[in-house]
Amino acid sequence: MPKPKSRSNKNTRRTGPRSPGGYKAVKYPKPRNAPSQGAKGGAKNKKRPRPGNAAQNAAGLAMDPSKAVPGFDIPKKAKPLQQRDHRPAQKKRDADVERRPSRRARKDAGAPMFTVAIVGRPNVGKSTLFNRLVGRREALVHDRPGVTRDRRVSEGGLAGLRFTVIDTAGYEDATSESLEGRMRQQTEKAVADADVALMLVDARAGITPLDSHFADLLRRARTPIVLVANKCEGKGQESALYDAFRLGLGEPLPISAEHGQGLDGLYHALTPFAPPGAIATGDDEDEEAPPEDETDLPLRPLQLAIIGRPNTGKSTLINRLIGEDRMLTGPEPGVTRDSIPVDWEYKSPKGDVRQIRLVDTAGVRKRAKVIDAVEKLSVGETFEAVKMAEVVILVVDAEAVLDNQELTLARHVIDEGRALVIAVNKWDAIKEKRRALETLEERLRDSMAQVKNIPTVTISGLTGLRIDALMEAVFKVHDTWNTHLPTGALNRWLAAAVGAHPPPLSTHKQRIKLRYMTQVKTRPPTFVIFSTRAGDLPEAYMRYLANGIRDNFGLDGVPIRIHLRKPVNPYQDEK
Repeated sequence: MPKPKSRSNKNTRRTGPRSPGGYKAVKYPKPRNAPSQGAKGGAKNKKRPRPGNAAQNAAGLAMDPSKAVPGFDIPKKAKPLQQRDHRPAQKKRDADVERRPSRRARKDAGAPMFTVAIVGRPNVGKSTLFNRLVGRREALVHDRPGVTRDRRVSEGGLAGLRFTVIDTAGYEDATSESLEGRMRQQTEKAVADADVALMLVDARAGITPLDSHFADLLRRARTPIVLVANKCEGKGQESALYDAFRLGLGEPLPISAEHGQGLDGLYHALTPFAPPGAIATGDDEDEEAPPEDETDLPLRPLQLAIIGRPNTGKSTLINRLIGEDRMLTGPEPGVTRDSIPVDWEYKSPKGDVRQIRLVDTAGVRKRAKVIDAVEKLSVGETFEAVKMAEVVILVVDAEAVLDNQELTLARHVIDEGRALVIAVNKWDAIKEKRRALETLEERLRDSMAQVKNIPTVTISGLTGLRIDALMEAVFKVHDTWNTHLPTGALNRWLAAAVGAHPPPLSTHKQRIKLRYMTQVKTRPPTFVIFSTRAGDLPEAYMRYLANGIRDNFGLDGVPIRIHLRKPVNPYQDEK
């Protein structure tokens, strides 16, 4: 009986030992764009275009649209292909982080927006409505009245309507010298800068004498007022709505900021104050800007957070930097509660312009003293601002330089991997300046040994002493924080460091070999060393390597991270 023929084709080869059952066939993968086997060159096997198939007729119609057959769909113009970047993903992110526009910059480059201020007496739901319009929880919200003190500015939207929204402190009738009086001045400034103001009243509590007094003041202003009755999620607020007519601000809009009810009426009330380009349509949202337009967008601003203990002059320093009384200040400790971001354009004495996003934070006390619920929320926002920052300025009082709490904050910044600059504030009030500097250097040398040569600048936020020197230190440490070292120089240094001081023996009395080293990321500088028995290298030797990198490559004042990795054995079976 004749032996049956094998079913293998020209893409099949015979391999393996000969057996009674024949040979084992191995199928080669078919190359891309390969012609079919039944046609030479694939010309005879090509399908004819059918009416209505735009993808197969794109080439012919693009060359001569007059030859179009009835029923054919003319395709849209294809987007230009972008040149692919073959760099590794991490290196590409580190190298392009300064020139890549931020999401906020991409959003701001579109249609113009108008400003909406939210005002009212304390505890009527202003911050809740602010978070609802912004779309995320930015402002502190608590049942206690008077939580918000500084005015917060952010971008908001409502069903395609884009605008800038300002959250303000609750209006209270007090003297101008008191804290409540200074808060009222911030509210009046927000109303003057806004295109329209939303006056909130509490529909549950009804109209109070403070609401009437505040409405009298708003009627004198030139800013248009829209009366909004909040907390109308129930059915027993009709009397309060009718009572709101006596304020003389028109018909109140019933909403519930907590549950998102009644926002359609708020949308229709804000639409007349919007410029023509502030209302986004469906076509505008789907349309994408061409790639060449991204070069005209502003660069990502430097994220700069200012932290410290209470009453060290953080808000005063920010007011001095931006040149206006933007933050609420005073002799009382703990005035700032929210983490307030401020966009600022710094112009150096040399003429350079740099975009910076300043973040003013609440003062952080010792953990055992933080008992109040609102203070716990404020401290949590401070630590969140440190996590999102690139450079952190630790403001210390010159009269009590670097106490234990400030050293704890400095260690937290280093553990988060952020660049640190220490600003010794109120330097103009110090008489024994040399002794204060010696105390500062001694505390840094003894308590911050993991990071050497932290930039320290003596300033005065009240008088503006050495403010430019502080910003130069910030830019310098930011450049160091973004440094990427070549692999060849790192491995030459590693060989010299190991030769000068070899690593100790492992727990099994075997040598630890450091074979290779490379930098895997910046922000902060992070290195990976391939070594044998990586888990047996002691922590003291890791500090020796980190200090050597810092001293030889000039990475002063920034944290350095070193990870050990065991090389992969190609002859070891994977389990």
